[in-house]
Amino acid sequence: MDKRATHRQEAAHEAKPPQGHPPVPRRRIGVVLANLGTPDGTDNASVRRYLKEFLSDPRVIELNRFVWQPILHAFVLTTRPAKTGANYKTIWNTEKDESPLRTITRGQSDRLAQRLADLPDVVVDWAMRYGNPSIADVVDRLQAQGCDRIVYFPLYPQYSATTTATANDKLYRKLMAMRDQPTVRSVPRYFDEPVFIGALANSLTTQLAALDFEPEVVIASYHGIPKTYFEKGDPYHCHCLKTTRLLRERLGWDDRRLITTFQSRFGAQEWLQPYTDKTVEQLARDGVKRIAILNPGFSADCIETLEEIDGEVREIFLHAGGEDFAHIACLNDSDDGMAVIEAIVRRELSGWI
Repeated sequence: MDKRATHRQEAAHEAKPPQGHPPVPRRRIGVVLANLGTPDGTDNASVRRYLKEFLSDPRVIELNRFVWQPILHAFVLTTRPAKTGANYKTIWNTEKDESPLRTITRGQSDRLAQRLADLPDVVVDWAMRYGNPSIADVVDRLQAQGCDRIVYFPLYPQYSATTTATANDKLYRKLMAMRDQPTVRSVPRYFDEPVFIGALANSLTTQLAALDFEPEVVIASYHGIPKTYFEKGDPYHCHCLKTTRLLRERLGWDDRRLITTFQSRFGAQEWLQPYTDKTVEQLARDGVKRIAILNPGFSADCIETLEEIDGEVREIFLHAGGEDFAHIACLNDSDDGMAVIEAIVRRELSGWI
């Protein structure tokens, strides 16, 4: 008998439990795609519940909790849910009664499962850092299916304590409460991965070619963070600038054709600059008539891209004298987007598969 046959017999013997042993689930590997989060509905209660969880996260709001919590409950949560809910209504997926972020993240999970069909012991699922489906529930669901190892993929190309770190925190807190913990790998930041830059370049050029105008300026708009977070050592700003630089080099453009800005600031403190809204307004006043904006920091279109950029920022540009505006869709569950996710997941599965 050759060595391979002997090994197969030994493996089969080891896999067979002794007589009378309780059923043992088939050993599998879980893959979790984790995104930021979404309210369950556009009503005041759903949005308030979501904002309370999100804005109570000390990674997001670094103010002393004894100072911040009274402000949050007395002012923010009494006024902001109605406005946020109204904004969500403008982009809500009425057919599925859910936000676009939930629809797209589920689509990414489903398409990844299809792309990994050659790996029958891999189970793909998805979760949200804030809201549902929760990270804790998804870990329980995977463990019930026999997953004793998990590749955890926070879908943020550029690392920040406000995104990747808090998504990891949520997972680790779940693990701390478990007696039988799965082994976990968290996907590293991928802001400069060639497959990511290539996907951005291909998606951008394809969508620009479909326009009936040629933008004079293309803006890479990233979600902002308070400037103090950067000054304390958060590498996010550097990651964003490098993503834009690599994309610019890939396209062969100069730093006037593709620029970086930051959006979605909250509160009175200074955030990373230049601000997206102020930039597009100034461009229009300077005589720029045609622009396009992409969001390389978002893996899926959401309220910040669909309502803020394609709604509010578009209106600012046109009102200030601009004529043509295009929002470039995120990678989402497109072929370009899925090529990125699949490549990184297969790499992180190596050694386990």
